Amino acid sequence: MAFLTEPEPERGNVLPVLPGVSRIVAANPGPMTYHGTNTYLIETPDGLAVLDPGPDEPAHVEAILRATGGKVDLILVSHTHHDHVGALPALAAATGARTAGFRASAIESFEADIKLDDGAPIAGMIALHTPGHCSDHVCYALPAADGSAVLFSADHVMSWNSSIVSPPDGDMRAYFASLKRMLDREDDVFLPGHGPALPEPRKLTRALLFHRMERERSILARLAKAPITAVELRDALYSQTHPRLQQAALRNVLAHLLKLEAEGKAVCEEERWRAV
Repeated sequence: MAFLTEPEPERGNVLPVLPGVSRIVAANPGPMTYHGTNTYLIETPDGLAVLDPGPDEPAHVEAILRATGGKVDLILVSHTHHDHVGALPALAAATGARTAGFRASAIESFEADIKLDDGAPIAGMIALHTPGHCSDHVCYALPAADGSAVLFSADHVMSWNSSIVSPPDGDMRAYFASLKRMLDREDDVFLPGHGPALPEPRKLTRALLFHRMERERSILARLAKAPITAVELRDALYSQTHPRLQQAALRNVLAHLLKLEAEGKAVCEEERWRAV
């Protein structure tokens, strides 16, 4: 797959993305977050919206407040992983802004003021429920000022790497379905939760789906040979994976196995999986 890269962004600064859209990249780089979480500042018909406040880092909150003058009308949440909502309590307290996210939060510590269903309009955008990476994952579709279609794709489709699907909240069946849903759209650009903007996004989306389908075929072929544990499968399929990503690889393998089990194609007996 042809992933994108970008130079390390300036920390704490507002970086223009598209007309009416800019970002501040949090200083939480890592193997799962690339250079850090993208916090988007979006000019909407209802005022300024902040999408994904980012991790619980005071310097990042200060950067958002400095960029907005504290005048934030709405805080949008793509999903409730800590690197996206850790800063939400502090930002909400400092601005008094309402929060919006999927109607069923995946964590007890967050309940949106505005609970969104799939297809709900919000601040000139449309919320699209795209579970898989996380059960409460939402993408936001925005008609751009120049007439192009923009999708804030968060961690569902990222430009720099594939997304982890970690059960139980991550669901590979849902992830497949959400990727297929993206292929039915005609967005001109995706703005992901980490990494640079993704032009011609259907190409990478299609490649991500194909990669997962190929991975599933490899798993089924291995299960047909003899019963095997999830760890043994991980070691066989991800032998070249960096040690820091081995746990993430295991979670993806388990997500595939649970998908196959739900479809009646695999079964687990005493921690060993076999084909049905």
